[in-house]
This record gives sequence, C-alpha cells and structure tokens, in this order.
Amino acid sequence: MKSSLITALTATAAFAFLPAAALAQRQAPPSPEQRIDRLEKQVQQMQRQVFPKGRPADTAGFSDDPAATQSSVVTLDQRLDAVEKQMADLVRLSEENGNRLRTIETNVGQMKTDQDQRISAIEQRMSAAAAITPTPAQPAETPAPAAGKSKPEAKPSLPRGAAVARTLPATDDAMTAGAAAVDAGEEAYSQGFRQWEAGQYDQAISTLKSFTAAYPKHRRVSYANNLIGRAQLDKGDARAAAATLLANYRTNPSGERAPDSLLYLGQALMKLGQPGQACKAYAELDAVYGAKIRPDLKKLETDAKSQAQCS
Repeated sequence: MKSSLITALTATAAFAFLPAAALAQRQAPPSPEQRIDRLEKQVQQMQRQVFPKGRPADTAGFSDDPAATQSSVVTLDQRLDAVEKQMADLVRLSEENGNRLRTIETNVGQMKTDQDQRISAIEQRMSAAAAITPTPAQPAETPAPAAGKSKPEAKPSLPRGAAVARTLPATDDAMTAGAAAVDAGEEAYSQGFRQWEAGQYDQAISTLKSFTAAYPKHRRVSYANNLIGRAQLDKGDARAAAATLLANYRTNPSGERAPDSLLYLGQALMKLGQPGQACKAYAELDAVYGAKIRPDLKKLETDAKSQAQCS
C-alpha cells in the first residue's frame, strides 16, 4: 500500500513538471534593446529603398545619423533663389505683356474709329455727288432779288406784328455758269438754295447738310448753315433753327453769313417767346459787326428791333 502511494505521487510530479520543461525549451523573448536594434535596421532598409541616392536633410534619420552636408544646403538655397528669380521675371513679363496688350487694343480701337469716320465722310461725299443732277438746259445761277427788295412770302407772317420780310441778297446765289461747271460744291449749294426757295424745306435741309459734310472747307459753308437755320425757321421748328444759327455764328464768326445768322437767331427767339434774348442777339450783331453790316441786313435789323421793342 505504501509503495502504491509513492508510485502515484511520482507519476503526478512527473506530469506537473512536463509543461515547465516544455516552456524552458522555448527561446527567451528579445530584450528592449534587441527590439530597438531590429526596428532601426528595418527603418534603414526602408530608407535605402525610398531614397536610393541618399536621404534629404530633413529626413536624415535618427540623431546619431549624419545630416546633409553644407554644400548640399548651399546648392539647395541657390536653386531656390534661382526659382524665385525666375518666378519674379515671369510675373514682370506677364504684367508688361498685359500693358502692351492694352496699348495695342487702344490703338486698334482708335484706328477703327478713324477709319469709320473717314469712310462715313467718303460715303457722305458720294451721296452728295449722287444727289447733284446736272441741269444743262438751265443756267447754274439762280438770280436772287436785288439788295433791299423783298421776295414774295410763301409762309404766313410771323407773330408779334408783321414779319420781317425774307430776303436774300444777290450775292447769296451769285454764281456763274462757268464756275458751276467746274465747282461741284457750288452746284450742291445752289441745289439746296433752289429747294429752299421752292418751299421744299426738308429736302433743302438734307441737301445743304450733305454739302457741308462733303465740302467742309468750301466758302459756301457759312451760307449753307445759315440757310439750314432759315429753312428750319420757315418750317416752324424755331428751337432747332436757333441752335443751328447760333452754332453757325459761334463756329465761324468771320463767315460771310455769320451776321445774317445773328439776325435770324433773333427771329427764332421771337417765335420762342423770348424778345429779351432776341434783343441780345441784335445787340451782339451791332457790337461785333457794326459798320460792316450790309445795308439790306441793317434795314431788316431795324424792323426786327422794332418788333421786339428793343430799347
């Protein structure tokens, strides 16, 4: 019985020591230093794969690894300076190109405007030339009444008493047939005058405006602008007539019909119900031209002042 118990205890102890012996046979776990060494080796191996030509300065590795050399840092700084300089040059060139482009656009716009104006002037001259029809059977000269004599009035009298008689001195249409044959401008003005004389005021205004546009330096421009204002006055558009007559006087005070424009400006102002302003126009006529006023025009002015009751 005792021997059986000893045998059982021995078997139990043997079974108890079996797991400990098996565990002793296993490899001991690595120490922290070993684990760190293994991690460093793995990181270095990975860095060699990622940076085959060497690690940059900011990824040099751990504190005990050598950092980037001074020459590499200087080279990097130089390259950065070169890139910044190139960027500044690009910005400057972009601004200069923008300024050049704006200048070119402005010049092109100015050229287009100038060309449009020149083309419009040419078209107006062509229209004026097309509107002129030669009249070989009729003399180019349309005699006007002698100075001091009045033409028959085709329109009703002006308000505020009897209207100032519409007269045109002989010099207004004093053109010879030979001059008209060689001067298209004279013929153009003569056509507008004949239309005005016939009471065709709208046609006369259109013809005379075409004449002034086609021949801006012609001696008859002062005549034409004055006659445009008179046509507007005759057709009842006193406000437009006042503007036209005032512009003819102001833009060309030395023109042959500038004094006439001041006189008929006064008549237009009378139709607008402004006798005080009309008297100022007559006073301007006396102050600027004085003794140079033609006798027939002076007579018309005297009658006009009487109608306006100028002091």
